[in-house]
Amino acid sequence: MSAATAAATTVKVVQPGEGRRGELMPGVGVIFKIDGADSGGALAVVEHPFEIGGLVPPHVHHREDEVSIVLEGEIGFRSEDKEVVLGPGGYIVKPRGEVHAMWNAGLTPARMIEIISPAGFEELFRTVVGLTERGEAEMSKIVELANRYEVPMAEPEWFADVIERYQLSIPTP
Repeated sequence: MSAATAAATTVKVVQPGEGRRGELMPGVGVIFKIDGADSGGALAVVEHPFEIGGLVPPHVHHREDEVSIVLEGEIGFRSEDKEVVLGPGGYIVKPRGEVHAMWNAGLTPARMIEIISPAGFEELFRTVVGLTERGEAEMSKIVELANRYEVPMAEPEWFADVIERYQLSIPTP
């Protein structure tokens, strides 16, 4: 049985406020909730807090789909030519193979849950958090890691417009 089809072997409970926390890039954090090991490889769940102006630059997943659920604030999403700003309770599916970005589209901090399927990509987050904690999170290292996880960064022509409209700054960890 492959990891993607294995059954979870134990119950995992994550209480509100629990989970290892870290910074992915300036203005965007991660809180680990459910790892691939907890779900038999089927999925992972993380929470992302976004500070005002927080931005996840355009990238494309080649191995996983993502479902995002906004908990607080307003988060903008762009996937190829589809753009939307969602408030609390809004859901979006970002399918693999599409260039997408996310940002805090409002004037208050925002939070969202991200469900990653299949699991595995959360390990990239874990590695980046480790680099950040050690003060070694240069963009070149993050780009190299992203490529290793088959999540290369992209530079779509719509990105400059999003930056300007939402007054965002490109992260330079």
